[in-house]
Amino acid sequence: MKKIKIGQIGIGHNHGSEKMAALRRLSDIFEVVGVVESDPEWMKKRGKLSVYDGLPFMTEEELFATPGLEAVAVETDGFDLCPAALRCAERGVHIHMDKPGGEDLHAFGRVLDLCREKNLVFQQAYIYRYNPAVRFCLDAVRNGWLGDIFEIHAVMSRYDGDNGAYRQWLSQFKGGAMYIFAGYLIDLVITMLGAPDKVTPFMKKTRNDALIDNGLAVLEYAKATATVRVSVEEVEGYKHRRLIICGTQGSVEVCPIEFQNYYTDKLSARLTLKHPQGGYAAGTHTVDCGLLNCRYGSQLQEFFKIIRGEMKNPWSYEHEYLLHETLLKACGCIK
Repeated sequence: MKKIKIGQIGIGHNHGSEKMAALRRLSDIFEVVGVVESDPEWMKKRGKLSVYDGLPFMTEEELFATPGLEAVAVETDGFDLCPAALRCAERGVHIHMDKPGGEDLHAFGRVLDLCREKNLVFQQAYIYRYNPAVRFCLDAVRNGWLGDIFEIHAVMSRYDGDNGAYRQWLSQFKGGAMYIFAGYLIDLVITMLGAPDKVTPFMKKTRNDALIDNGLAVLEYAKATATVRVSVEEVEGYKHRRLIICGTQGSVEVCPIEFQNYYTDKLSARLTLKHPQGGYAAGTHTVDCGLLNCRYGSQLQEFFKIIRGEMKNPWSYEHEYLLHETLLKACGCIK
């Protein structure tokens, strides 16, 4: 099938270089036509990275004028993501946008509305959607193995206590660490339980600086509660990232959600069942979920299939809006 001509706007996002590496590995389905970066500081810091070797750097107007351009990966620094995505929607190209979607919910909604009006694919880069261990958990819920869900506990933490520059960057955002990381987890919660009845944030600081580095949000439902925790002060927090789902007929847990080496360390889930389900006996099982491999490959392959009409986007405009609205509530940006 015909390759998709795609460009990248921005190299300031912390995932931008890995995203470009994934796009270039998928050269059978994507043709990368160029990269846009107008900030000389980002060019100085990242413009010489090997993932951009051989690619032309161009202006945004030059990118949009590229014959046959169908899609853009928006990988700007945090505050510029939504404005750049809006310009892409106005030009009628499909959008893969890194996260989060900005502190202005109305502006994010405008991007989605324009994509809906123009029948454009909008894909946001929440990579846990494609994590095989997480997908096993979601399938267990979807298939009814766990009964009625009454509790979800999700944590995505790390340690950045010695990284003053990163802490300063995070402090630009009203929601601090929660704003950057909690969306991955909220995405999973609302996929399982839908819109919460109430969202209560607890935003804390461990230091006397501007950064809210330790956050908790409680999402309330008629018969369930979900807790979402994020900290950038947890020693080796990457190893403790976890998802625990409890239901009336069983539970499932993943810890860690991912390893730093995607290509060698296998993911697993611990499944506990009251009754036999899906070929698993009653009791507790350690389920081998395989390797994550490329963190972004599966998502970008799905992006291709949706654009080419091979599948329907599993993440609707309505889901993306609800996710972002809930994220902004969870980190205290809106009520």
